[in-house]
Amino acid sequence: MGSVTSTMAAKFAFFPPNPPSYRVEEEEEGAAGKLRMTEVAERDNVDVLRLGTKKGTQIVAVYVKNPAAKLTLLYSHGNAADLGQMYDLFSELSLHLRVNLLGYDYSGYGQSTGKASEQNTYADIEAAYRCLVEKYGAKEEDIILYGQSVGSGPTLDLASRLSRLRAVVLHSPIMSGLRVMYPVKRTYWFDIYKNIDKIPLVQCPVLVIHGTADDVVDCSHGKQLWELCKEKYEPLWVKGGNHCDLELYPEYIKHLKKFIAAIEKSSHFRDGHKPSTDKLDDARNSTDCRPRPSTDQREKSRLSTDQREKRKAASDLREKSRASVEKKEGSRKSVDYAEKANNSAEQPERARNSIDRFGEMMRSAVLCNIDCFKPAGARV
Repeated sequence: MGSVTSTMAAKFAFFPPNPPSYRVEEEEEGAAGKLRMTEVAERDNVDVLRLGTKKGTQIVAVYVKNPAAKLTLLYSHGNAADLGQMYDLFSELSLHLRVNLLGYDYSGYGQSTGKASEQNTYADIEAAYRCLVEKYGAKEEDIILYGQSVGSGPTLDLASRLSRLRAVVLHSPIMSGLRVMYPVKRTYWFDIYKNIDKIPLVQCPVLVIHGTADDVVDCSHGKQLWELCKEKYEPLWVKGGNHCDLELYPEYIKHLKKFIAAIEKSSHFRDGHKPSTDKLDDARNSTDCRPRPSTDQREKSRLSTDQREKRKAASDLREKSRASVEKKEGSRKSVDYAEKANNSAEQPERARNSIDRFGEMMRSAVLCNIDCFKPAGARV
């Protein structure tokens, strides 16, 4: 019964793009074993990697270098996306935030081997983190974990086990897989990505970004996770923002840049130097994010996340899962990052001087219409 239920839960969560949006090839010239991605623009500051995980799979990752970087972002992307679709966004984030950035595809996504599962994603992010430390010499205290949507699961799992992380960013996060589909008030043992139980264990500052009009993962998920954070940073509730379009709002990149600048100035917040959050109470009280009555009960912090509720039966899984939307219609690689100068639309230089232009550049992207938790076999 248990394994069947766990398998059922997993099938609601993972939708790798099919076919993948890119391929990986070995470069013929020079450096033996050097990899390149097809279907994306080649950049000198990007390394393409294959990483082995403790589950025996090989995942693909990209490392975007910024010579001015002091910090490194480890980005876990959302559902129904792969590295080919995230590639341009990763490059722009590295550029504008002045960070190194490592993004990776989960097992079964893109050109990564194996199958997608909750436990595999935990092994995947561990392999990516190990690569940052061992290959690129990144220190734990200089790494920021960034989790988008389903990516908030592996992000919080790793963050809950690292005591010296610099910070965490949660972008349209989920409280748990089951809570996206059902208005449950407690955590069942067969649930996946029990973020609501792990967030109190995170020791570093946490920034939460969520759209108030998110019709896939209700904004109450982000709000409740933020309320359970030990080290709260001023959250960003994007008014009118949906699940897959937050990058198009100017306040998204502005707030991220402010956040990065704040944590760069502090050696470590847990040494008594918390970030400046003068508007923290206002943010809490003025948010347009109104949680559903069934999910507005604040869960108590839990010390254990993996050995709870195993005796509870799956008796209230009779409701039909809510239809949501996570079918990737298009990709971010169509984004035009050209900087317009002297009315020349063909100018090849990317905009580098103004953060305000990030939103303008991103508006040429084709928005996704993603159903994060549609049951397997349902029409997409």
